[in-house]
Amino acid sequence: MRRRSFLAACGAAVVAGEAGRSAAEAKPLRGIFIIMATPYTDSGQVDWEDLEREVDFLDRCGVHGMVWPQMASEYDRLTKQERLTGMELLAKACRGRKPALVLGVQGRNRAEALDYTRLAERLAPDALIAIPPVEARSIEEFRDYYRAIARASTRPVFVQTTGGAKGVEPTVAFLVELAREEPRLGYIKEEHEPVIARMRELAKHRPAIRAIFSGRGGRGLTYELRLGLDGTMPGAPYADLYVAVWEAWQAGRRDEAREIFSKLLLMLNAEQQVEGTRLYIMKKRGVFKTWRSRRRDFDPAPEAIAEIDYHWEGVRPYLRA
Repeated sequence: MRRRSFLAACGAAVVAGEAGRSAAEAKPLRGIFIIMATPYTDSGQVDWEDLEREVDFLDRCGVHGMVWPQMASEYDRLTKQERLTGMELLAKACRGRKPALVLGVQGRNRAEALDYTRLAERLAPDALIAIPPVEARSIEEFRDYYRAIARASTRPVFVQTTGGAKGVEPTVAFLVELAREEPRLGYIKEEHEPVIARMRELAKHRPAIRAIFSGRGGRGLTYELRLGLDGTMPGAPYADLYVAVWEAWQAGRRDEAREIFSKLLLMLNAEQQVEGTRLYIMKKRGVFKTWRSRRRDFDPAPEAIAEIDYHWEGVRPYLRA
């Protein structure tokens, strides 16, 4: 669907159709919640058609949630209007689907975050997520930022623990205080080192801490599942592999989960060796037309592409979409 025709069909219909959703219809905030990638055309514009195609791809992969825009979405390279347009598109595209929708409302400061929060609230996603403010100078400014987001919304808000102002650490004690003061802030995406130790400490403070998710590409997924944690928020290219690991583990098929996870880790290792691997796979899978990025241009050597393709063959048996 072209951007102009999409926008003509969107707007008020999304708001009217979603705003009346009751708490009884809330979707579980648990499982594999994918941070969606942002597709671009050859000219570097956001490809709205491919973003909508990504929703269908992730739904077919069986994910439990979709999250946009965050770091892996290149949110910091998007204009305000692009973020608003994308949020509206996803609210419409996700309507009636099983996965939860989580919209990113972070801003450089409190005022910017509130602008995005007010729009997201009208679109009625299942939850919000916010990276800490980069312009903050103290933990109290972090507190004011998240408190304002929670009070401007009626839905759960995931607090991400990385990506904010340098030198300001959202300690576990701070996160627990936030959750007790504003229950909507009891949802944590934990990426701050030492991640596992912090996640274990957060788990001691349930039920104030309502959900504990990891980031970091889901590299600790089986360990986190062993600890009884709630989910992970990795990138989009291997969505069905994360789901397969999750489902095998939940069904008690631990050997199967380990086998799939070991193949997934080879792809995650390839990402560290070859820049652009994630977007290359999104194009290879037919989700995106290009593997453009606004952060950098990719020009891997033929042997680098061969390495990616070599490990990709190992995960093919577990693909769903």
